[in-house]
Amino acid sequence: MFISELCSREVIMVHRGDTVFQAAQLMEKHRVGTLVVVEERGGRRVPVGIINDRDLIAQIIERDLVVEIITPELESSKMTVGDIMAANLKPMKENCDVFEAIQLMSSNGTRRLPVVDDEGWLTGIVTLDDLLRYYRYPR
Repeated sequence: MFISELCSREVIMVHRGDTVFQAAQLMEKHRVGTLVVVEERGGRRVPVGIINDRDLIAQIIERDLVVEIITPELESSKMTVGDIMAANLKPMKENCDVFEAIQLMSSNGTRRLPVVDDEGWLTGIVTLDDLLRYYRYPR
């Protein structure tokens, strides 16, 4: 089975220049723990990074400690998604099979990956839970 058959086509996205506060609001509004960071290229979206709720919280706490203790003149409210995103992103092709997806997630230590078409355009997101559900309840 191809990942395109399992992935969610509803992807909540942000841009590098969006603030961390805006990202947190999006996560809360859509009740998601992950946002895909995209760039617009030729009217299409290309995934360039990913952030999750745990990274967001850790970075905010770390940055606030630095701001309050070491450099009080910095404003943590201006921290952007680009400042904290995981940029070593390896999106998954939609024609990848389930076993390949599990291997890629395992080798990258991740639970969520953007899904792209052959040109690299964002088409969805797949989670470890999606893959486990497939194995528990095969179609």
